[in-house]
Amino acid sequence: MLDKKYKYIIILVVMTMIGIPTRGQTADSLSHYLEIAARNNPGVKSDFLAYKASLQKVPQAGAYEDPELEIGFFLQPMDIIDGRQVAEFKLMQMFPWFGTKKAAQTEATHMARMSFEKFRETRDNLFLDVYTQWFILCSLQQKLINNNENKKLLTQLEELALRKFSSPSSGSSSGYTLPAPVQAASTASTSTGGGMSSMSSMGGGATTQAATQSSSGMSSMGGAGGGSMSGSSSSGMSDVLRIQMEVTELDNNIESLQSEIKAEKAKFNTLLNRSADSEINIPDSFDQIPFLFDGASAMDKITDQNPMLGMINEEGLAYKAKAEMDKKMSYPMFGIGLQYMLINKSLPTETPMSMDMGASNTMSSMNGKDMIMPMVSVSIPIYRNKYKAQQKESKFWWQASREKYTNTLNTLEAELYKTKHQLDDASRKIALYKKQSNLAQTTYNLVVQEFISGKSDLTNVIQVQRQLLDYQLKGAEAIANYNTMVAAIQKLISFKDIEEQK
Repeated sequence: MLDKKYKYIIILVVMTMIGIPTRGQTADSLSHYLEIAARNNPGVKSDFLAYKASLQKVPQAGAYEDPELEIGFFLQPMDIIDGRQVAEFKLMQMFPWFGTKKAAQTEATHMARMSFEKFRETRDNLFLDVYTQWFILCSLQQKLINNNENKKLLTQLEELALRKFSSPSSGSSSGYTLPAPVQAASTASTSTGGGMSSMSSMGGGATTQAATQSSSGMSSMGGAGGGSMSGSSSSGMSDVLRIQMEVTELDNNIESLQSEIKAEKAKFNTLLNRSADSEINIPDSFDQIPFLFDGASAMDKITDQNPMLGMINEEGLAYKAKAEMDKKMSYPMFGIGLQYMLINKSLPTETPMSMDMGASNTMSSMNGKDMIMPMVSVSIPIYRNKYKAQQKESKFWWQASREKYTNTLNTLEAELYKTKHQLDDASRKIALYKKQSNLAQTTYNLVVQEFISGKSDLTNVIQVQRQLLDYQLKGAEAIANYNTMVAAIQKLISFKDIEEQK
């Protein structure tokens, strides 16, 4: 029989697979999708059914061999003393050496537990796939939002460039509303009325514009002044076209992200064994999962809970029980049986010998009486080589499983610290990209202000805007990688902790 530890785990697994809701779970949350995956995924269901099938081996191993019944009929009754034998019945039941069946049940129990650990490994791999795919979707959704936000910034920048191109004489005093992040920073440079005269201190085209505006009449705009206006108009138009090129590239990125999200949603739904076009609600933002790593504690939990180690351990215990069973199988087996002989009465006859002896020809009292004979049989295992070989085989398999356990434990420990390194690296990148995004945002605000006032050209604005978008996209990827590494460490430990929290 399975111990309480395994019974408790089985109850939790069955509760998950039959769909009993868990605490703190909301519709379309990650925990909700994990429950659907555990309940619907065919790979998990297959291994769980295989485990249930292996449980049926336990009563089979503890059962005795079927008794043997032999029936024989004489085509012509055979004369024996005091009767004629017609038929014979033999019933025999064999019993193995004491403790053999118990050892066989122990082996079958460990093999069933081994199947259960295999089921847990399959389920943990599925959970890790769901976690990974979920964070991929969150990252893509965040990238899509960042691209849309940057498209809005470029659209507003395009409107500003168009305003400057269509009204080069008015500069930034056209009443254009700046994006919220840069509106406050650019207020001083976009004042109306006499504010245009303050731009006379600026170099380049802004100085020429201010000088042109300060002339006494429209007739003074001919000659060199007209040439300056033409050059400013040409520059403003190129700025508009460059911004449109950036917007077109962002549109392509947005369409590519939307297509990729659709494909990743289909992959996510296959893990849940649902239709590929089933709706999935992805949050607009996701954060770094709080996680505190303790190497010693993690290794203790891996040793105690990891299903791969559990499977190897149960396999070794099964081989150990088999060695005990093989040892007892090398001892004699006992049989208890019963033989029943069906005898008819014999006819009275006179023989010359009986006449000479003067013996009476009367029938004996045993004539025609059926015979019952208890029997005992014992097997004699005299060919010892095969039994010794069986015991050595099981012993070697048990030793092999011990070495396999140690090797797997070492591999898991190395994988744990490798994942810890990746976790730390992702954490550093999150902090780095967050800091760079803040700096890029501040730089973008300043460079837009300089572009409005004519101190900077569009090239600097677009370059900073690209850097801002790049840091935002890399930050989303870093958060997704970090959360995935957390799930990978939890998978090494096993998601048993998640079960116990439900």
